[in-house]
Amino acid sequence: MEPLNQKSIERVVSQKALQMGSSFPCQICVVGLLCGICLTSLFMAALTSFGTFEFGGFSFSTIAEGASAGHSSSEFINCSSEPMITQRVVVDSLGSEETINSERASLLYSAWSALLTESDSGKSDYLQRNGLNRSSVPNTPHLENCKLKGQVHKRLDKHPENESHPTAATNEQSSYFRNQAMSETAYAPWITGSDEENYPSTRKVQRDIWLHQHPLNCWDPSVKFLVADWERLPGLGIGAQIAGMCGVLAIAMKEKRVLVTNYFNRADHDGCKGSSRSRWSCYFFPETSLECRNRALELIESEDAWKSGTIKAKDNYTSKEIWAGRTPRIWGDPWSHLQPTTEINGTLIAYHRKMDRRWWRAQAVRYLMRFQTEYTCDLLNVARHAAFGKQAADMVVRNFEGEWSKVDVTVNERSDIEEFVWSNHKPWMPRPLLSMHVRMGDKACEMKVVEFQEYMSLAGRIRKRFPQLNSVWLSTEMQEVIDKSKGYPHWDFYYTNVTRQVGNMTMAAYETSLGRKTSTNYPLVNFLMATEADFFIGALGSTWCFLIDGMRNTGGKVMAGYLSVNKDRFW
Repeated sequence: MEPLNQKSIERVVSQKALQMGSSFPCQICVVGLLCGICLTSLFMAALTSFGTFEFGGFSFSTIAEGASAGHSSSEFINCSSEPMITQRVVVDSLGSEETINSERASLLYSAWSALLTESDSGKSDYLQRNGLNRSSVPNTPHLENCKLKGQVHKRLDKHPENESHPTAATNEQSSYFRNQAMSETAYAPWITGSDEENYPSTRKVQRDIWLHQHPLNCWDPSVKFLVADWERLPGLGIGAQIAGMCGVLAIAMKEKRVLVTNYFNRADHDGCKGSSRSRWSCYFFPETSLECRNRALELIESEDAWKSGTIKAKDNYTSKEIWAGRTPRIWGDPWSHLQPTTEINGTLIAYHRKMDRRWWRAQAVRYLMRFQTEYTCDLLNVARHAAFGKQAADMVVRNFEGEWSKVDVTVNERSDIEEFVWSNHKPWMPRPLLSMHVRMGDKACEMKVVEFQEYMSLAGRIRKRFPQLNSVWLSTEMQEVIDKSKGYPHWDFYYTNVTRQVGNMTMAAYETSLGRKTSTNYPLVNFLMATEADFFIGALGSTWCFLIDGMRNTGGKVMAGYLSVNKDRFW
């Protein structure tokens, strides 16, 4: 039985409540309170009827249960609180998803980096530490299989007669086409693009140079040789060395001699192993076969061979013959049909007096650089990974179904189309890509040096026509150019990570400070990246730019055009 005083208090409270409830304002408040409670109850019941409703990774059924169990209905009357909760849930969910994808992309990038630098044993400490298998790492879209690529190119660079018969593991159809690659009626397999996208007669000229440089029998008494070291005079850059060898190749073609290149000082470093040490063949396939090289080196020791003229050296020719000699007329004058695609100050250059030299040097450098060695391919892989690797990882993670680190992505064997068709596609890079070589420094003594802003002005002109253009591969030896690029936030700049010049310094001194290996590797990487870019801006006064343009014009990029910041010379 309850105490009397407690009953008295309840009776008094009830009477007071009845009196207050009879007033009109209080009736309004009570009705409003009851309506709010009813609406809230209906809302929560509707959610409960749907069961557990997931939105942005957050379960609304959890909110409903928590509310009914631990809170009074008055805490849910404030309707403005629920939209705030929903908005926070969505933002937190998206942020969480972005964070997870970012972490997975970072893991994938690191896994690719580990595979790129793994030891010869094929085991990666990084993968083992993180519990990853090589088979679970997705393919790298921006890298190439350099070993496989080298093997394919090695087969393509031989006469069909020297090919071994297809093995059981080799696709017969693919082997047939490889065997036909360098026949008398076929074109050079290293040329891409249609005839209209290359300099006139490019395919025929490349095939003819290869056949000239690869006689079937190097011991035939009628085969003559020209053995030449690469230029090594102080102050001559790689561009000048290549230009000089283009002149020597022209002499060899005119005199029907097989060119054999010998000492190449820029390959005289520890990165070039074995027989490729101090040889052009460290970076690109050799200019002739091993059989012809051995025969030429044998004839060097023969006094009779020198007297009969069977063998000659570069010293047998004057500098003028090498640097300014006549272009071979074997193919007529295809340079007279060059389509104007070079622009200076808004005007296309239709004709100039060095058109034959421009055409020939493009053909010669294309032949000398026709196939990259595994070493050069690896250098490009490292450069592309440093520049584009994180973007590629992010792209793969966002498009990968499931969590790549827990899936064996190589369960199925590669199909024929993957093996023999898609494998020939070039590695991914942000496209369209503009390559820009900014030459300054001591080059001012040879040509008009143009400021970086003028290069960017030309880049802006290209973007007006192609508004999707955002990416620039920037090649320069000057740190100030790299610094100025940061003043263009609406462009994405990529460049090799190498120490650059600060202040006044000669190119010779700068290359010495880098060391022979670095001062050779990174310019060649920049050169090859420029040849693969969609657009190119350079300076005609630069031999380097001149050769890049030649490689592009024999690599299917004639119609991409060439914008030059100066008109100093045409070589």
